[in-house]
Amino acid sequence: MLNQLIVANYAIAERVELQFRQGMTTLTGETGAGKSIVLDALGLVLGGRADAGAVRHGAKRADITASFDVSRIPEASQWLEAHDLDDENDCILRRVISKDGRSRAYINGQPCPLTDLRELGGMLMDIHSQHQHQSLLQKDTHRKLLDEFAGAEKLAEETRAAWKHWHKTRQRLNELQSNKDENDARLQLLRYQVEELDRLALGENELAELENEQAQLGHAEAVLRNCHQASLLCSEDEPSAAQLVQQALQQLEQLPVELPQLADTLQMLNEAQIQLNEAGNNLRHFVEDYEADPARLEEVETRLSTLYELARKHRVAPETLGELHAQLQSELDELDGGEGSLEKLEADVEALRGDWQTKADALTAKREKAAVELDGRIAEELAELSMPSVQFVTRLARQEKADPAPLGNEEIEFLISANPGQPARSLSKVASGGELSRISLAIQVVVAQTSTIPTLVFDEVDVGIGGGTAEVVGRLLRQLGQNGQVLCVTHLPQVAAQAHQHLFVSKFSEQDATFSRIETLNDDGRIREVARMLGGVDMTEQTLAHAQEMFQKGQATHH
Repeated sequence: MLNQLIVANYAIAERVELQFRQGMTTLTGETGAGKSIVLDALGLVLGGRADAGAVRHGAKRADITASFDVSRIPEASQWLEAHDLDDENDCILRRVISKDGRSRAYINGQPCPLTDLRELGGMLMDIHSQHQHQSLLQKDTHRKLLDEFAGAEKLAEETRAAWKHWHKTRQRLNELQSNKDENDARLQLLRYQVEELDRLALGENELAELENEQAQLGHAEAVLRNCHQASLLCSEDEPSAAQLVQQALQQLEQLPVELPQLADTLQMLNEAQIQLNEAGNNLRHFVEDYEADPARLEEVETRLSTLYELARKHRVAPETLGELHAQLQSELDELDGGEGSLEKLEADVEALRGDWQTKADALTAKREKAAVELDGRIAEELAELSMPSVQFVTRLARQEKADPAPLGNEEIEFLISANPGQPARSLSKVASGGELSRISLAIQVVVAQTSTIPTLVFDEVDVGIGGGTAEVVGRLLRQLGQNGQVLCVTHLPQVAAQAHQHLFVSKFSEQDATFSRIETLNDDGRIREVARMLGGVDMTEQTLAHAQEMFQKGQATHH
């Protein structure tokens, strides 16, 4: 529910601060006084489009703040919590518009994108404008209104999502079918390439192992020659390294005195002699066991040649042949019976079509049931609005198309029959401007009664209505406010007299500047304003008495 609205430097309003309460609040005033300021400001703070013209002349920026209580709006509370913007039951929306046209938006003091303001604002308030009946001529509006009345918005969105999934998959199928020759050729090539790599059967790390083995086998003679020579130098030549170390040991052992400081050196020489003899023995055994294997070398070089040739053929590095094999196998699996295959996509299209059909049929059932109730409810309201002979019909026309449609099985259109016995026809072909305005009001009132949005705004929706019908309009709007909050801009005294709260808008000039002022009227002020609205330029006692009677009746009727 809207608690407070603060408007600073917007249009001709320097500063307006308004408190709101539950029930029906009406805004009245002379034409041009600035009644639209409140509703336009609310539109901006809910994320509407803004321009530099919104800023009061001479000011740097316009600043609009609206405070809401969301304690009884679970959807809004959940949204705020999900975006880490919750502040108990308070929700404060703010919009700042600079004179250069730029604007900033805030939710509970935190900067936010304008889209967030619009999304959250749609959960807090619903504005019905005086021109809304023009949209009533569009079938898209009819569908939206029926789905809202039926509580089927979520199911309608699920149906649209199912259609999108089906449509996207069918497009992929169509592309695959139109490129069938190209895809078949690709599939044939992939099978050949994968079979060729399968036959290669490249093992893990095989390339590196083969290259290492080739290096050893290719230099067998040099290995044998060098290892044999090293063996001789270690322990067999005259003198060998082991013999030279032995001579060094003998020299130290023959010293005339014992020197403790050479003990470590003697130990190292002893160990070196042992190591050299072992190294010589190891080298001798290696040379005896090592064989040059020309046949194995030929096998290794043939295998490597095959690997290198296949890598050149696919224009990849030899070490990436394994990755290429896996990649080609994956693509082959995709085209040959996998997720991207013709057969799989055909099956998917049918399955997704079935999913859409299930949701669309459920949506149709909800719409059909709601249409009967909607027609009856609107007929009751039209009778109250002095249109008892008008028959309102919601037609659900099954579409002839064989393919799924994003909006469900049917097209929806509101029809009316202006006189008994006449067939129902399109609103645009039957209803006059005045009739359309009353039909629009009846629809808005009925739909609003089932709305989960607690604050409803009606901007001169009663235009073109008068007399006893105007009194009925006031009663309908007051009833809507009983369990929520209704803001209504009106020129009708019959409507204003029935409000719970009355705001009066006026303007005045001071030092060549124009200002707008909005004040909450007490009972006496309300009676005088109703008298003014009744058309009295000079308020006579008779006019005031009529206004007092209308006000007392409007307030007493509902207690």
